[in-house]
Amino acid sequence: MPLAFLWLFLLFLAVSVPVVFGLLLASGVTVVNDFGNEFKSRDLNSLLSQLFSGMSSVPLMALPMFILAGEIMNTGGITARLVHFSQTLIGHVRGGLAHVNILSSILFAGLSGSAVADTSALGSMLIPAMEKNGYTRQFAAAVTAASSVIGPIIPPSGIMIIYAFIMGVSPAALFAAGLVPGLLVGGGLMAVTYFLAIKHDFPVANKRAPAREVARAAGASFWPLLTPVILLGGILSGWFTPTEAAGVAAFYAFIVALVVLRTLKLREVPRVFLRAAIASGIILLLIGASKSFSWVADQVGAAQMLSEFLLSLTDNPYLLLFLCNIMLFIVGMFLDAGPAILILGPILGKVFVTDLGLDPVHFAIIMCVNVTVGLATPPMGLVLFVASSVAKVRVEAIVKSMLPFLAVEVVVIFLITYVEDLVLFVPRFLGLIQ
Repeated sequence: MPLAFLWLFLLFLAVSVPVVFGLLLASGVTVVNDFGNEFKSRDLNSLLSQLFSGMSSVPLMALPMFILAGEIMNTGGITARLVHFSQTLIGHVRGGLAHVNILSSILFAGLSGSAVADTSALGSMLIPAMEKNGYTRQFAAAVTAASSVIGPIIPPSGIMIIYAFIMGVSPAALFAAGLVPGLLVGGGLMAVTYFLAIKHDFPVANKRAPAREVARAAGASFWPLLTPVILLGGILSGWFTPTEAAGVAAFYAFIVALVVLRTLKLREVPRVFLRAAIASGIILLLIGASKSFSWVADQVGAAQMLSEFLLSLTDNPYLLLFLCNIMLFIVGMFLDAGPAILILGPILGKVFVTDLGLDPVHFAIIMCVNVTVGLATPPMGLVLFVASSVAKVRVEAIVKSMLPFLAVEVVVIFLITYVEDLVLFVPRFLGLIQ
């Protein structure tokens, strides 16, 4: 039974074993019991070596640094400045606050790269404001959850760093490739919001802001909005690597919040570092466990088996990509984005990049966007539960209001799947790929 380890993992998940321990237990039991006689030795040295090598990697140092930068920005109250800036730009449009919510997510994505941070930070501010402005709480929560998936798509992105590490793809190329898909999601959500605003006569948040007020709001947001410019400019110009860029981001966020804007207090700094350390430890342990799991999958030939199975169904690459999207969408309903990429990336990469010859950057974005949208889908979408907690509304009510937004995100997924240039134009233009 060469795939017994996979059934073991699913069994552990079914009985509510945390993902990281499910990965380790399934891998360890497989090696010890030598299922399928794939392992010639019963010791765990090789498995433990994979665990530690998965965590001790220079490129992965970018993750804790980006997490720290996001924590500093959140604690430093940067969110309110971004929201005010968004409101001066589009608050006068029909359904203004819903548009403000989406635009704030696009701007916030360049700072944190986290869907959960986006939902929590923006939701706690905009959901009550939208309710006072005449929206239902479930609709406000739905807009917040749907737009939060933009966070991990527009760079900097934690899941893209994970994918780049596990699959050996350029992080800079992935960052550049995520720009157009992220903006497509944001634009699509705004289009649906505008249609719903007219249909349901949503209110206008405020009158058109005069140019002077827009300029003041832009000035107040200048230093935070300079963050993605510094990061992407530095990475794409070759001034520093993505790992070094993460350190620059954390240092810059610290200086801006503590010295320039003075929105972060010295007494808050230890708590910021503690939260960043805990979040980083969780993610790195998960990466190490997934590396062990992927090693076992490789030893038992799981990738080869899946490749043979899919290619036995059809040799049409378009149909195979359709099936892949459906599978990833379903997986995203149950697994968080990080574990989904760590577990399925090496397996599906073998099928679509090695066997079918798909561009590795293109497939990376297809996978990253799919599992990110899964964060906002029932029954296990993490941002749904965060939005539910912030809005104090049942998840079922939020999902009902989210359906038009999810439909748009699915359309974007298929667009970037079948129109390769939407993904690869920017990295090709910048000379990051051929």
